[in-house]
Amino acid sequence: MALLPPQSVLLKKSLLWLPFWGWAMATLKPIAIDRSSPKQALSQLLKKGTLRLKEGFWVVIYPEGTRIAPGEEGKFSASGSLLAHRTGYPVIPIAHNAGEFWPRNSFLKQAGVIQLKIGPAIMTEGLKSKEINQQAEAWIKNAMLEIESLKNNK
Repeated sequence: MALLPPQSVLLKKSLLWLPFWGWAMATLKPIAIDRSSPKQALSQLLKKGTLRLKEGFWVVIYPEGTRIAPGEEGKFSASGSLLAHRTGYPVIPIAHNAGEFWPRNSFLKQAGVIQLKIGPAIMTEGLKSKEINQQAEAWIKNAMLEIESLKNNK
């Protein structure tokens, strides 16, 4: 979060109920959604996401929706690309291997160096949501292969 301009993170509403951590997160203007109601969640993302972008925030969306184990690939949701398509804002793809040091379903973190790659802006004007999503997914998958290659060459 320290590397980028002010951000509003898309997250599941139940995370805000966690004592201390969730309460602190609530002060950071997140877009908290109920994933059990996908249509309502998408509507809320589009409404609040547009507002946050106009306020100067970057909207951070994890396209796979949840953390997955390193080496696994999840299905990319089109919600972020739909927001970009509707607002005309660019998409900045980011890839990292933090999952190697903070495993899924674990509160404990392990020591290590996180590799991070920030991609070039994907300009969304004239692109369909599906095309935006495909470009972001392709860049992230390629970046993850590069990160994995760096790890294997050590």
